[in-house]
Order: sequence, then structure tokens, then C-alpha cells
Amino acid sequence: MNITVTARKTMVKDSFREKIEKKLAKLDKFFQDDPTAEASVLVSNENGRERVEITVRSRGMLYRGERVSEDRAISLNGAVDLLIQQIVKNKKKLEKRVKEVNFGAFDDYAAPASESEEFEVVRNKRFVLKPMDINEAILQMNMIGHQFFIFHNSESDTVSVVYRRNDGGYGLIEVEE
Repeated sequence: MNITVTARKTMVKDSFREKIEKKLAKLDKFFQDDPTAEASVLVSNENGRERVEITVRSRGMLYRGERVSEDRAISLNGAVDLLIQQIVKNKKKLEKRVKEVNFGAFDDYAAPASESEEFEVVRNKRFVLKPMDINEAILQMNMIGHQFFIFHNSESDTVSVVYRRNDGGYGLIEVEE
């Protein structure tokens, strides 16, 4: 995880930077499959009170923890503990949703378009397909807040799409050649 430390109205010694890196190493287990995960740490002193704010960005998700106390190390520990609680809570919530899903028969949602309609593409995105299983793809879709997610299915070695159905379940579209 890339870590950026910023100081406001105070100085951050190298020994405290090492403490920050050591504490944030605890979070690496949650982001080990995301090499682009970034952590921003803001250390400030306001009226003799030490504030530590940590913001972690990973795959469209944003986690933030902040603590204020008389001691900078206590603030750091509290902020890291808060981040871990948020990440675990979010992960459990998403895993629970995925476990409730059954991948039954898929409805045919596509209605034929009339020939006179013209469609305008208002946004174009490109991204690299990453190999993952279906459950991980659903978790990623939920974390970024989209209705669908395209991925390289590591189980079937094909390009697949998971999507959120109107009834609250999830659907899977697989490519057959």
C-alpha cells in the first residue's frame, strides 16, 4: 500500500513515520490483491491536541478514520482501529449479501429496440479485466456501487458479467464461443 504522510502545524519525525507504516501494515491483508491501494495520513496539532486522520482508497472505496487525543500515538492507534472496524464491517456486509444470492435461471430483460430509435453514447470507459471468481466480482461491484461488473472469470476462463437484478438478487452472464 502506498502511504503519504502530511503534517499540518506540526513536524513528523522519522520514528513516527515508521510507526505509521508499521500500523498501516495491518491493513495490507485487506488490500493484498489491490496494488493501487493508497493511504493518506494527515497529522496535525490543534490547541495542544494531536489529530491523526487516515484515508484509504482502494478500488473505488474510501475508508476514513480520525482520532484526536493528547498523545499522537494514541490518536494513530485509534484511527487505525476505526479503519479496521469499518473495513471488516463492510466486508462482512458484502459477503452476507453474496451468500444470500442464488444463481438460478436468468430472466430475459432485453426488449427489442425499434429500428427508428437512435442511441447516443455519452460515456466511454476502458479498463483491464482482472481474473477473479464470481463472489469476488460481486463484492467489487457492490464496493464501487455499480449495477453490473465485467470481469475475467477465473473458474471458466471466460469474460463474464455479474449484475444486480430488480428483485435484489444477482445475475451472471457468461460468454459462450
